[in-house]
Amino acid sequence: MKVGIIGGTGSFGRALAVRLREAGFEVVIGSRDAARAEETARELGVTGATNENAVRDVDLAVLAVKADAALASAEELRHALGETPLLSVAAELAFSKSGVRPTPEARSLAERIAERVSAPVVAGLHSLAASNLGAEEPPEEDALVCGDDPRAKELALDLAARLVTGRAVDAGPLASARTLEGMTAVIVNVNRRYKAHAGVRLTGLP
Repeated sequence: MKVGIIGGTGSFGRALAVRLREAGFEVVIGSRDAARAEETARELGVTGATNENAVRDVDLAVLAVKADAALASAEELRHALGETPLLSVAAELAFSKSGVRPTPEARSLAERIAERVSAPVVAGLHSLAASNLGAEEPPEEDALVCGDDPRAKELALDLAARLVTGRAVDAGPLASARTLEGMTAVIVNVNRRYKAHAGVRLTGLP
């Protein structure tokens, strides 16, 4: 599978690129700055390009920019994406002295992204921290993915399965992204409280 990572020079994008490269994927990391993308790509052993070129002729695009840039990035890349499935991994969080809270928005970030592109959008990987993903060994976690388009979800689940030692779990329709994105706030709070690197592992699955 060929994967284009939008915002691939960030911490999550870098960790994802390395893990996918090790799993045998063809990876292109994107950035608004082509030189930066190419420099980072050389370090990681993948291909670098502008965000626009990174999503051309790939099987799956991953939107790995920060949450506050996700909507604008999706709109800018709408034509370059075309009908290429898009995996949204960001979550909007509100930070305060009392803790981290999910966005007050009624709809998930992934649902709002889906309104701005023609491509089918799936959401997932929210419980995977960049530090865990970039560790020497794959994290002992499950990876949750949700979406409405069967083919896009299949691609995202295949990708997710290569990132963890646990399972890639189908978490239902795209509306479930509201919960998956909110879960990020829970995990950040837990990790801060216990000075840990916790993830998610579901029980009771076959």
